[in-house]
Amino acid sequence: MIRRKVLQSAALLAVAGLALAGCASGDAPADGSAANGTVVPEGQELGKVGVEAEISDITEYCGTEPIKVALADGFGGNSWRLITRAIFEDWAANCDNVTEVLYTDAQGDTQKAISDINSLVAQGVNVIVSFVDGGEALLPTIKQATAQGVSFVPFVGSPGGEPGVDYVDFVSEDIGTYGEGLARWTMEKMGGKGNVVMLGGIAGNSYSQGVYEGAVRALEDFPDVKLLNEDGPVSTDWEPGKTQQVVAGLITAHGDIDGIIADYGGGSVGGIRAFQAAGKDIPVWSANDSNEFACLWGEYGSADSTYQIATMSSRNWVVKAALNKGLAAHNGIVNNDPSTFSLEIIEDSTDPKMQPRCEPSLPADAILSSGLSVERLEELFN
Repeated sequence: MIRRKVLQSAALLAVAGLALAGCASGDAPADGSAANGTVVPEGQELGKVGVEAEISDITEYCGTEPIKVALADGFGGNSWRLITRAIFEDWAANCDNVTEVLYTDAQGDTQKAISDINSLVAQGVNVIVSFVDGGEALLPTIKQATAQGVSFVPFVGSPGGEPGVDYVDFVSEDIGTYGEGLARWTMEKMGGKGNVVMLGGIAGNSYSQGVYEGAVRALEDFPDVKLLNEDGPVSTDWEPGKTQQVVAGLITAHGDIDGIIADYGGGSVGGIRAFQAAGKDIPVWSANDSNEFACLWGEYGSADSTYQIATMSSRNWVVKAALNKGLAAHNGIVNNDPSTFSLEIIEDSTDPKMQPRCEPSLPADAILSSGLSVERLEELFN
């Protein structure tokens, strides 16, 4: 039976102070490297591009020796993180030899994220998968974990550094293409003119910055569109309440906003409510998929309104590939899963064949592209 634990702050700080020497997992060399000078098996391809269907069955990489795995979350305070954690735990449960599945939530605090990772290493965790919200500030800690023999796999949020050396590999969608694709759709539906805003998450996170840079590339083909936030993504903390406040402020400051590009559909619902509260028409809006995001369009949108939406997959499932890669590296097995996933628009309110999917029986925060069953989603949110 897998034992799941959430590490509390006091325990984290206490354990993090332990000396890390002697805590290396498995039989990895002291510097965390394989015989070929990397932390992955000979012949391992890094940065492979592919699609969700290419994620392998985890049982190919479980091995036979007892293993501890952990999800070190930089921020666990929204439904996307809740669903991703559930996928991680369900996926790990397929390995009979995984004895513990641990979880930490740094609550958006980079120093706590550092303490969390050090604590997991000190507890002898063999594989750590992490959404690195703190970006490059976490790289020295990740390199130290790797040097202690931990197979570390960052996903979605990049710490910089060198995959295969500083950590196993970086797993994500093609963030720039995601931002560029949604931005291009948004500006086309705006008629190629007007004001647009790009909403991000926690201030300074690498994921939102990557989406923003993709949107900026698309903007080059639309000279009559003005990006109102020229200095980077607007911070919303990926929370609907904060998003509503932020968008209300943008409406007050700028008046007319014709398009929104967002990196989180679940938070976007707060922004939509801000337009409703201000008595403004809801603009063209693109994000990743979320049940309520789709349901709101079904309630307030129409074929002839300015309010149209498009989504790409919220891709919570990338955490499966991240865990596969961590286990494979720990067990010296070559893994052929993609590292970078190509995404396409999966919902488009302007296309009769791609209408937004609303499931009234599911909670507002459910993510239908996650791969979790209706029953599992209901269990999570209830």
